[in-house]
Amino acid sequence: MIKMHLSKLLGEKRMTQTRLAQLAGVRPSTVNVFYHETIKRIDVEMLDAICRVLQCQPGDLLEYVEDDSGTLG
Repeated sequence: MIKMHLSKLLGEKRMTQTRLAQLAGVRPSTVNVFYHETIKRIDVEMLDAICRVLQCQPGDLLEYVEDDSGTLG
C-alpha cells in the first residue's frame, strides 16, 4: 500500500492545507483527501505542484509499504 506523508511535511513547514492549496493552485478538498490518506488516484500535475511548493521530491510525499495480508488489491 502507499502511505502519504503530506501531514508530516506540512507540519515541518508550518503550512496549512489551505495555504498549500492556494500556492499549488489545487482545490482545498484535493489537499484534504491527500492529507488524510483517503485519495484514490494521484494526478501527476497535482503532485508536481505540491512538490514545487513544498520543495520536495515525490518520494518525500509517498512511500510504498508492503501490505500485511500479502494479497494484491
